[in-house]
Amino acid sequence: MSERRIGTCCIVLHSHLPWLAHHGAWPVGEEWLHQAWSASYLPVVEMLARLGAEDRRDLLTLGVTPVVAAQLDDPYCLREFHTWLGFWQTRAAGLATRREPHLRALAAYEHNNASHALDVFEAKWRHGASPQLRSLADAGVVELLGGPATHPFLPLLDERVAHAQLGIGLEDAARRFGRRPGGIWAPECGYRPGLEGLYADAGARHFVVDGPTLVAGRPHRAHAHDNMATGDAWTVGDSDVVVFGRDLDVTYRVWSPRRGYPGGRHYRDFHTFDHDSGIRPARVTSTRTPPEEKAPYDPAAGRAAVRRDAVDFVTVVRQRLIELADARGRPGVVVVAYDTELFGHWWHEGPAFLETVLDLLPEAGVGLSSLRTAVERETVAGRIDLPEGSWGAGKDWQVWASEQVADLTELVASVQERLLQIVDKIEPAEPRRRHDLDQLMREGFLTMSSDWAFMVTHDSAAPYARQRAHEHARRFHALADRIEAGRNADRLTAELRAVDGIFGHLDARAMR
Repeated sequence: MSERRIGTCCIVLHSHLPWLAHHGAWPVGEEWLHQAWSASYLPVVEMLARLGAEDRRDLLTLGVTPVVAAQLDDPYCLREFHTWLGFWQTRAAGLATRREPHLRALAAYEHNNASHALDVFEAKWRHGASPQLRSLADAGVVELLGGPATHPFLPLLDERVAHAQLGIGLEDAARRFGRRPGGIWAPECGYRPGLEGLYADAGARHFVVDGPTLVAGRPHRAHAHDNMATGDAWTVGDSDVVVFGRDLDVTYRVWSPRRGYPGGRHYRDFHTFDHDSGIRPARVTSTRTPPEEKAPYDPAAGRAAVRRDAVDFVTVVRQRLIELADARGRPGVVVVAYDTELFGHWWHEGPAFLETVLDLLPEAGVGLSSLRTAVERETVAGRIDLPEGSWGAGKDWQVWASEQVADLTELVASVQERLLQIVDKIEPAEPRRRHDLDQLMREGFLTMSSDWAFMVTHDSAAPYARQRAHEHARRFHALADRIEAGRNADRLTAELRAVDGIFGHLDARAMR
């Protein structure tokens, strides 16, 4: 292990899926949750727990959105996932009976993966994810980030609605993990000037934006090279809230819109299915090879590729930190941020890659830390005024505010307006919760999820996304009609809560 620390690498994992429980199964719906849970959440948490048992601490920052945390603790979701794991094991065993040699060869590997996941779930996850995540945070293995309740694109929300979304989300994290997070993952790295005040009011002390947002806001005297600005932490505006920028040069080494390690020829191909079993039997082979011509997956070759790519990634991080240190005369910080679902779900070998990187970085003289520790240990470069931005295409707001998704933008605006009008009519001295108003807020918040516009813009299950957004809005307005007419809404409230009963602590009176 190198004795010289040349800088710090902060790995940030962002775990997020929309609210999927009771909203379809295949191909989009609960199946999406089950695949991400089995392939990413289980192995990544298991890996972190294993490293924690070796007295490894402060390894990375793990964001778990309130929507995901709620589903990973939900009794219905836990039962359905347990059943799904059993079916996965059965489907894997069925490969051994197939005529195709490459499927029979894959059978034992797939069955072992399914059996291990089932064993881990039954031993440690039957009571939900919160005990596992809380244990990692309490031991100091990871820092947990919070966020707004239903992952809305905050720059487009009314200030009061954004405040309620963030407050409910952070309260949910406090209830599940025993502490209120000091940092947040701003959905889609979305930012508009002034949001740091909202974060400060909610008790959040640090967040992440995409690299171009930070570079665009840097002081002109900051660095000779624009992209060097991402190697510092900055306080935003007149607040004491600290912002980090995602280093795209390093981050994109793993995953980018056009290239990255997961596209390597020996890795398991995400897009090719054996339709009888639902199992992925092929390797990438090449990005130009049609599915029917892809070579069979070889786990040993995949493992070898992991080691090569992890060494390359560590080399890139180390070189980046050397450049930063040379430019400013002191160690810098490299922040890389990815969806947790990349590691395992989208990229089968991802968890092994992540573990290898966590082992190799300290050996290369690179420190590992959470964002929280980086704030405490690293010198904040100064103050910065950030412009609007996101980590979406174009690094602006177009994914969530273009003509293509105008119907969804208008939908959210109408729901916000009506929600505020109804909430403002709550009597200040109202002594009890109104379950109809609470459910109204839930349906309104679920309408606001940033996922719906993202899926439409990227043509990823766009019909499902539009259907979900409009369905939540329809339910919201149906309940609002009853409330405003003074009619009893108990039955409708109960029906809606049976499907969309997320955040039981939500209290509409807090929005007054």
